[in-house]
Amino acid sequence: MSRLWRDQIQVFLAPERVDLVRSARGFKSVQATKVTVICELVQGAPIWESALRQLEEKLADAAGTELAVTLSNHFVRYVALPPQAEIISPEEVKSYATFRMREVYAERVDSWILSVSEWSPLNGAVCAAIPRDLMARLEEMAVRYQFKLKETEPYLASAYDRWQKLLSGNKIYFVVIETGRICIALLINGIWHSIRNQRILQNVANELLAALDQQAVLSGNKETVELVHLFAPEHPDLSLPENCGWSIVPIEIGQIPVLAHYPTVPTDYAGMNECLA
Repeated sequence: MSRLWRDQIQVFLAPERVDLVRSARGFKSVQATKVTVICELVQGAPIWESALRQLEEKLADAAGTELAVTLSNHFVRYVALPPQAEIISPEEVKSYATFRMREVYAERVDSWILSVSEWSPLNGAVCAAIPRDLMARLEEMAVRYQFKLKETEPYLASAYDRWQKLLSGNKIYFVVIETGRICIALLINGIWHSIRNQRILQNVANELLAALDQQAVLSGNKETVELVHLFAPEHPDLSLPENCGWSIVPIEIGQIPVLAHYPTVPTDYAGMNECLA
C-alpha cells in the first residue's frame, strides 16, 4: 500500500486510559469515532503495562496503517537544556543532554531513551526521556501487526508545538494538566528555563498554585501577577483563587483545535467499559 494512502491511527497512551482515533486516508481524510479504553494498573508491573496491553488488543487489524503515539507525561522525564554557544554538532548536543539528565536523575538515565527538541545555541532545547522497554514494546508491536510507527511524542512537547505560535511574552508559563499529573514549562526571553513534571496527590488547583509559586521562586523573579497558559482538557472547570498572583490564560483552541486523540473528560463510562469486555 502506498504510504500516501495509509490509514492513520492516533493514540494517547496514559497509565489508566488509552484514546484512539482512526482516520481513513484518501483524497479527503475521514475520521472515525474516538475510542477510549479505561485501564486498571497491574501491581508490580511498569505503569505503562496495562495501557499497552489494551492498545495491543485494539491494533489487531492495524496492518498497513500508520500509528502516531502521544505519551502521557506520567511516562516521560524532562530537563531544560540552557543555551551553550560552543555546543553545535549533534554529537555535542547528545552528550550535553545526557549529562544534564544524569545530573538530575542519576543512573536511571541508563534505562531511558533520550530525545532532544530542535537545538539552538542561543535558545537551548528540551530533552525528554522515555523508558527504553516501552519504546521497544511499541516497535515490536509494529513489526508483529505490520503497521508503521510514524512517531512517538511526549504530551508536553505535542501540546507546546501545536500552540507555540499563540504564546507570547518575555516570560511564558505553559502548563499541561492531565489526570494525576501537572507539567509546567517556563521560557524566559525565548530560552528554556525549567520544566517541572509532578504527580497530583490531592487537589489539582492547590497543587498547581504551589507548583507555580515554586517555579517562580526558582526563576528568581516574579511579577505581581503572572500569566499562565493552561491546557487541561480533563479539568475544564479548573480555576485559581482570586488575588493569588496568577492569572490563567486558556489555550485558544478556537484558533487551533485540540487534536482528536487528546484525553478529555470521560462522558460515556458504559461505552468505555464495553471496550474492555
